Amino acid sequence: MSMPMDWTQPTLDDAISETADLRVVHLSDQLAARSNELEVVKESLADLELAFEDRGWERLSMDANRDLSAAGRRRIRDLCRVMNIANPLIKRGLGLRAAYVWGQGVTITVRDQSDDGQDVNAVVQAFLDDPSNKKTFSGSQAREEMERSLGTDGEAAAALFTNPLTGRVQVRWVPVDEITEIISDPEDQVSHWYYRREYTAKTVTAGRLIEQTLTSFYPALGYEPRGIDRPRFIDGYPVLWDSPIRMLAVNRPSGSMRGIPDAFAAIAWARSYKEFLEQWSVLMKALARFAWQKKTRGDKVKQVAAKIASRAGTSVGSGNPDGVGATVVNTGDETLEAIPKTGATIDADSGRPLAAMAATALELPVTMLLGDPGVNGARAVAETLDQPTELGFWMRRNLWSEFQTDIINHVIDWAVRAPQGELDGSVKREGNRVLVELPDNDDRTVDISWPEFSSMPIDTLVKAIVEADTTGLLPPLVTLRTLLGALKVDNADEILNEVTDEDGTFIDRRASAGQAAADAFRRGQDPAAALNGAPDPESDSTDLAQ
Repeated sequence: MSMPMDWTQPTLDDAISETADLRVVHLSDQLAARSNELEVVKESLADLELAFEDRGWERLSMDANRDLSAAGRRRIRDLCRVMNIANPLIKRGLGLRAAYVWGQGVTITVRDQSDDGQDVNAVVQAFLDDPSNKKTFSGSQAREEMERSLGTDGEAAAALFTNPLTGRVQVRWVPVDEITEIISDPEDQVSHWYYRREYTAKTVTAGRLIEQTLTSFYPALGYEPRGIDRPRFIDGYPVLWDSPIRMLAVNRPSGSMRGIPDAFAAIAWARSYKEFLEQWSVLMKALARFAWQKKTRGDKVKQVAAKIASRAGTSVGSGNPDGVGATVVNTGDETLEAIPKTGATIDADSGRPLAAMAATALELPVTMLLGDPGVNGARAVAETLDQPTELGFWMRRNLWSEFQTDIINHVIDWAVRAPQGELDGSVKREGNRVLVELPDNDDRTVDISWPEFSSMPIDTLVKAIVEADTTGLLPPLVTLRTLLGALKVDNADEILNEVTDEDGTFIDRRASAGQAAADAFRRGQDPAAALNGAPDPESDSTDLAQ
């Protein structure tokens, strides 16, 4: 007789199922452990990144074409702008850079100043003297702001709003943070085609202030395609063909299209120098904390402390622990001593190497950045360092010369191209460029003259120019232009215009006046009257008699 099956005992299938469940649970535990380890790694990396930021570093992301990301550029510029306001070293450094470049002014003229041909120079001077352009481009304040923008932004973008009917050009600056993309020739990265601008505009509609985000495209200065290559819209956004942009970027890394601010490399060292001075100030205050120590018997401590406090008001014993130069009153059993300073360097000049690094980043001598020539070889060191600094700023001046020349050529072009423009000429096309030519007797060469870097007294400088002129090797026009620059004469271009003929040749009025005086003397007339331009009443009869 067979035994009945006991259903309460585990079968083979149950055992296999239980084993599988255990393995699943085990694998789940391992997966959870690996996931936890991954989270720990992520947290560690995040902590590491935060640690870098705590040390004053900014995490900057780069995209495929070696440019900083838009967020990275914005962080850099915001930091530089704040430091330009708050940090004395950065503020003075950028101020010195602007003074080196624009402090002595600049003279902008066009060589063609003839009476027979068109007065091209008058068109350019009218553009520079336009009140709206003086505020943004040709005025003293505008030029200082232009240079500082390179120090804090690394870029400058001038939009040339051009009236297609009259040819009038107005310069307006586009915030570089709003330029989010540069579209270039795919086969030539340096040839820019368009600039994409995204910005927030505020308008008042029906008494309500409304903000809206707008996008538009600006063509690069000089890029003027035609036909289907000249779209009115790109991705549904308008192209402002009447407002080309001339962009200027400095400190660009190789392969990059965007600039880096001049001040960025100096910020870390300027911060370090600021922190050093703060710590040095605290140390000096600590050393001055206690000036005198009074010892007395224990039963007289309060009495003596009260007496000192009533006279000076700085006694620590009287409850004024923040007094500087205070007196400590204690019993003979207690002693208060200052921290020994033997062997420690506690002078403020110990932080000078930090300031020197900030000066190096700004390409300035530390003696000028600090306004302190130091104590060792002060004059010789300052003058030696000044020469390479001047050469560096000649490069920046040349950069601005190219920038201004491009804008002025645009002004001349549209004075010809506009139907109501002030100049005549011919227009032809070369690929995506429009070329404007003036008549043969007109010269459109733009001369931008920068004064020399010199602290020489004016009388010494003028004497040197006069002695050079006596050699007879310098053209008189060059001598006059140099003298006007040395004397810092305003409107030098107008004076140069008065002393040149229609061919641009210098008219030596000294020789003409001298000849007139000599002729008057030979005729028995008053030479002084000839020098003053007085008419000779007997000149007609004299001529007839001769």
